[in-house]
Amino acid sequence: MEQHASVISLLVVVTVAFVTPILLHRLKLNFIPVVVAEIIMGLVIGKSGFNVVHEDMWLSTLSTLGFIFLMFLSGLEIDFTAFSGGKKKNTLPSGKKEPNTFLVSAIIFLGIFVFSLVLSYVFVFAGFIDNAFLMTLIISTISLGVVVPTLKEANLMKSNIGQIILLVAVIADLVTMILLAVFVSIYDPGQGNTWLLLILFAAGVILYFVGKVFKNRPLLESMSRGTIQIGTRAVFMLIIVLVGLSESVGAENILGAFLAGVLVSLLSPNQELVHKLDSFGYGFLIPIFFVMIGVELDVWSLFADKKLLLLIPLLLLGLLLSKLVPVYLLKFWYDTKTVFASGFLLTSTLSLVIAAATIGERMKVITPAMSGTLILVAVISSIFTPIAFKKLFPREVAVERKLRIAFLGANQVTLPVSRELKSSLYEPTLYHTKIDKSDKLISNSLFDIVEIPDYKMETIEENKVFEADILVISTGDDQKNADLSLKAKTMDVSRIITRIETPEIEQTLRENEIEVFSSFMSTKTLLRALIETPSVINILTNQDTSLYEIKMQNEQFDGMTLRRFPFTGDVIFVRIFRGKDSIVPHGDTELLLNDRLIVTGSKEYVDELKREFEF
Repeated sequence: MEQHASVISLLVVVTVAFVTPILLHRLKLNFIPVVVAEIIMGLVIGKSGFNVVHEDMWLSTLSTLGFIFLMFLSGLEIDFTAFSGGKKKNTLPSGKKEPNTFLVSAIIFLGIFVFSLVLSYVFVFAGFIDNAFLMTLIISTISLGVVVPTLKEANLMKSNIGQIILLVAVIADLVTMILLAVFVSIYDPGQGNTWLLLILFAAGVILYFVGKVFKNRPLLESMSRGTIQIGTRAVFMLIIVLVGLSESVGAENILGAFLAGVLVSLLSPNQELVHKLDSFGYGFLIPIFFVMIGVELDVWSLFADKKLLLLIPLLLLGLLLSKLVPVYLLKFWYDTKTVFASGFLLTSTLSLVIAAATIGERMKVITPAMSGTLILVAVISSIFTPIAFKKLFPREVAVERKLRIAFLGANQVTLPVSRELKSSLYEPTLYHTKIDKSDKLISNSLFDIVEIPDYKMETIEENKVFEADILVISTGDDQKNADLSLKAKTMDVSRIITRIETPEIEQTLRENEIEVFSSFMSTKTLLRALIETPSVINILTNQDTSLYEIKMQNEQFDGMTLRRFPFTGDVIFVRIFRGKDSIVPHGDTELLLNDRLIVTGSKEYVDELKREFEF
């Protein structure tokens, strides 16, 4: 009978997890994060509602695994390339240069932490809680799970203000997670000493280097497909090893899971593997965890305690003030609306508050009622903060960023291409050595050419050529082109396209992932195509019927079928390249991250489509 009841409870929870996103979509409540909706649905079927679910071995195990996997994905969500900061400092509408993203983010988080510490002592003196350390962690933490999707939806991820908001959230996630482990080792007498955490981090460093050595081995790549899926197996083994080691040194298991996610993120996994892990986590284990949070939360007991009822608005106010006051530093560069909108988005808290509340309750530092109150506040903050951000953030700040293309060398190929690329999507600039008067007259009337004295590295760096998104090198000297390409590669230029006529040099550059073109190969290929497939060449060269390649990088459309794609206009999807597969698209074809889409249509609409997919 007990086993029967167990399966029934599990069935109810899994069904609720399945139905919740469908209800959100049908009721057009997409402003509510799905995980928050799952907690609310848990309230309906749990102690606060119909009380039809009772925790047992099945649900307890799956919920714990969901929590562990959630912390793993939180670590995986951290993009460490953000710490490198932006290369080019553009001029803001205020007339000032964009700030250094990492420096400003670090200062803001430091302000948040100090302000949170002060507020936590206020709550201690008011008699709401006894432990200022725990309350500081709860107030200072920020939810990456809310911040990242909101920034992506607003097309702000690559903007300076978006990078600052993201970095503040990333630093908060890292610091509060580590400090939570320190909190456990200090306040839980049954756990190990703080210094034992060094063993865990040392193991993480060793595993990172092991992973780096074996990551790109041909044998492992061949075993990553089919029924073997060695990459996925390695990730789960890493999680279990670090979770087990974390518990062995007296830390919480979620710290090991979080560290595993950080290590996988540092190893830069391919997006297909990340998609699989996201699908498994958010498709099965994590929804069970969030629904069970709601099931176990007794809201009526919170409302019965006037002190806890008073704490809810006060803590929400504290969360808001702890972010708004430090974020006001941004007023030096940005307008008031942008600053306040950023503060509201950084107020969102969820996963780590739940972690801190759960651990605090287990250690008897806080009561179950207080734990429930903290979780309820986190849920409320995750609902209203993204809405406030969207309402407050000025639309003109979210200007669509143009891709900067730098052409080194002005000639018969680069001159017309740079002119044709000028649009709302691209910002081409030609760099060339000093030219004679007649050429200069022509160039000034038709093209934007920046004159430079020579192609030496010092000159190139002085003119900030390497700060472009795409660098096209065509100076007429193969060796110079090759040297400049390899230097640009070390400067982290996103794409480098180089003109090389010498096969030996071409091979070296291709091995360094530098794209190469040559006049001889291009002419030969074009002539053969004109003979064999003249209609295809007409499609490629005709401005009205050209084929364009777009890379799908917007998570908002991940998994969406072409039939449901919200944009209509003068464009046709011709082909989809997914890894090594070539797919003929139809209405039920799903778009996935990193798909390469071949489309045809008017250039204006294709530019708009590129902006939606690639930014």
